[in-house]
Amino acid sequence: MSDIQELSPYELLGGAAVLRQLVDRFYDIMETDPRAAGIHAMHGKDTTLIRDKLFEFLSGWLGGPQLFIEKYGHPRLRARHMPFSIGEAERNQWLLCMYQAMSEIAISDALREHLEQAFFKTADFMRNQD
Repeated sequence: MSDIQELSPYELLGGAAVLRQLVDRFYDIMETDPRAAGIHAMHGKDTTLIRDKLFEFLSGWLGGPQLFIEKYGHPRLRARHMPFSIGEAERNQWLLCMYQAMSEIAISDALREHLEQAFFKTADFMRNQD
């Protein structure tokens, strides 16, 4: 019998340092890729706080430290995103940025595929427009 624990996506990704790279690259792409103009317009000019919030949320969501919950309580993702008009176009822009950011960091194909599916489900759940 093996006592090796299965690693969380957070650990497989590389922990906090790699997650920070992913989040920063995501926002860098969002701010510079014209295909993401719709979601970029939903954010303020200074993305420092929102970068930190996404990093903190993804830390716990991926099985690492529950930084967001410790600071802000339950994420209530849908409720927090209700003030924004999110349809398929916005979902797809968000995914474009995240998938591009993931392609630029060294992660296994299996983890990338798992995360792409998980991000799609979560991003699709945020839609509040047809």
